[in-house]
Amino acid sequence: MSRDAVKTLFHPFATLTLTPPPAGEKVLFLGAETGFQLPEGFEAHILAVQSFRPLHLALERQGMEAQPFSEGSDYDAALILMSRHRGLNEAYLADALERVRAGGLVVVAGSKEDGVQSLRKRLTALGLDLDHLAKYHAQAFWFRTSGDSAALLASLKPAETVVAGQFRTLPGMFSHEEIDPGSAFLARYLPKDFRKDAADFGAGWGYLTSELYAKSPAVASIDLYEADHLALEAARKNITALHPSLQTRYHWHDLAREEVKARYDLIIMNPPFHEGHAAEPGLGQAFIKTASKALRPGGELLLVANRGLPYEPILAAEFKSSGETARNARFKVLWAKK
Repeated sequence: MSRDAVKTLFHPFATLTLTPPPAGEKVLFLGAETGFQLPEGFEAHILAVQSFRPLHLALERQGMEAQPFSEGSDYDAALILMSRHRGLNEAYLADALERVRAGGLVVVAGSKEDGVQSLRKRLTALGLDLDHLAKYHAQAFWFRTSGDSAALLASLKPAETVVAGQFRTLPGMFSHEEIDPGSAFLARYLPKDFRKDAADFGAGWGYLTSELYAKSPAVASIDLYEADHLALEAARKNITALHPSLQTRYHWHDLAREEVKARYDLIIMNPPFHEGHAAEPGLGQAFIKTASKALRPGGELLLVANRGLPYEPILAAEFKSSGETARNARFKVLWAKK
């Protein structure tokens, strides 16, 4: 899943507007994606940071060292590929300022839709001396760090959000400011007094897991599967704090492409229908196929979806029986049994 902005990010080095970092230097690449070629002379070691597992796995297939989180200090440079989440872009910048040595280089690239122009204007207003260029339908800008970045860090570091008075989230996570309405609708129909093994597919920061446990406190276990490592870690913290006696396991997993080895008696999910910047209704259908394989005989799937999404045919094809539990103006709750 490459975007024009990732090529723009390396363009200043390809044109020698910026000197490519030589061997022996180290570069932090935040929001990393594939779809680029290293310019001639760019020989520094790159640590690619990507929290979204499909993109992370693509980086590994390209032969890059990739992690879901950043670590270390004294980097000679940081590259930032912007997302569509303002708060996440600011978090990347704060991370770069903390980890790049004084006098090191920070290069940022993004499209108009990512908010690159407004971010550049904001940083200029905060006193940074920026250079920039446009290429491949995107913009890149860059600056050198200084030894005194405390005030800038304070203005950029994202604040934690507390949803519904109990769930802690960060910008960039799905529905990080409020409970997703679809998930809230599904929560009304979760089973009561369920006592077997369950899984939450696309668990996010843990809302549906928490709701299932609230309705079925005798549940044997709930495994959480999530492609966004940041959200999965938030779920781990939320569920541990709210339900310390619940038996859980946490899986950083691409449910559309990676096999689920465990087997369950119940799977709940609010499946995504977009991936990165692209709409992909087939993603939810892939989740349904994975759920079908991960259920024990007699196991049940319970999911919520936008009313217009065509999930009924694949439920009928993959399960012995299926149907609709409820619907409102926006969503429908569907069930299926192995």
